[in-house]
Amino acid sequence: MHIVLDNYNLTVAERLLCETALTTAGSIVEAAKLLGITRHALKRRIIKHGIRWNREGGRIMDANDGNRVAAGASAAAAVSV
Repeated sequence: MHIVLDNYNLTVAERLLCETALTTAGSIVEAAKLLGITRHALKRRIIKHGIRWNREGGRIMDANDGNRVAAGASAAAAVSV
């Protein structure tokens, strides 16, 4: 899987990796396994980056209107995961 970044901003990259893992895995536990971190560490990052995660539906929610958003919608420099 390839993840595309607009720049080399580590904060943006971390958020994008968390969103992509959550979308791919469908649960916090499985996403944490994909990232190689504990679920507690992932939950801290979800809070840090303000990621709205729908636990029941297993999807990322847009903070403004509650619509599902695709992880990594904007792109430019490719990073392999």
